[in-house]
Amino acid sequence: MDFGKLLSVDQVDFSLQPEPLQNAALLAAIPRAPKQSIYIGATGYNMKPWTGTWYPPGIKDKDFLRAYGSQFNTIEHNTTHYRIPDEITVARWLEDTPADFRFCPKIPQTISHARDLGLSGSQIPLFCDVISGLGEKLGCCFLQLPPHFSVRDLNLLSRFLDVFPPQVPLAVEVRHESFFHPTVAAEDFFTLLQDHNRATVITDVSGRRDVCHMRLTNGTVLIRFVGNALHPTDYQRIEAWATRLKKWLEAGLKEVYFFTHEPDNLLAPELAAFCHKTFAALIPGVVMRGPVPVSGRQGTLF
Repeated sequence: MDFGKLLSVDQVDFSLQPEPLQNAALLAAIPRAPKQSIYIGATGYNMKPWTGTWYPPGIKDKDFLRAYGSQFNTIEHNTTHYRIPDEITVARWLEDTPADFRFCPKIPQTISHARDLGLSGSQIPLFCDVISGLGEKLGCCFLQLPPHFSVRDLNLLSRFLDVFPPQVPLAVEVRHESFFHPTVAAEDFFTLLQDHNRATVITDVSGRRDVCHMRLTNGTVLIRFVGNALHPTDYQRIEAWATRLKKWLEAGLKEVYFFTHEPDNLLAPELAAFCHKTFAALIPGVVMRGPVPVSGRQGTLF
């Protein structure tokens, strides 16, 4: 994701927005979970440049997902944005990942970018039926609405949420500026998600600080963190997120999906490893794991 990309981030104020007042009441109403989890992942696993550092030397392409799953416990699964997988593909994903792994598939663009959000076709039930085959490894699907989708389209989103199967976890990402102004219509969006028990996607990106909105709408949150090639501010931003996540988890949040984006995905594992170290130090007792360089592991990955 490169919307709002800047040539330099030296003058950007990366402070997270103040805590919205609505979050406290929301979190207080969530039943306490027996365990809380932070899932840390990247946006793709077919990464030859990770060979020898994060993947074993000499790894074959067919083993990339297995290697990825040994390092991360979730993935922002963008491949589903371009095509709906078949049952054989889903079965292979299940076989190649460990028990604690969670897939977060992006809703296909034939749905998210259709004029009617796919309501007039068969794509929604087809996608949901196939992706439900992931079983316990289905983390949270996410709907990334196009940049032109504004608060004026909330009625359409409401109809979509009425139709989307309630048993399939879902988070929604919006990018139009109208959602990030203190208006009744913008508040209606978050209320709509809360009423349907759907999560928000919070995007932390340099050139669009407004989309880093801090609103929660159920016990899950997806955070898409876009770094800047391990610029010093990347680490400072992660430390700020650790503090915010600690507050949310102590207040009752159940699970966090935290995805590290870096240019061309090359440095995503380095940033994810820093996330794990930072989060684990500040938030003990929460279930999580993060990548470890191949040279730092005992034995082999398989």
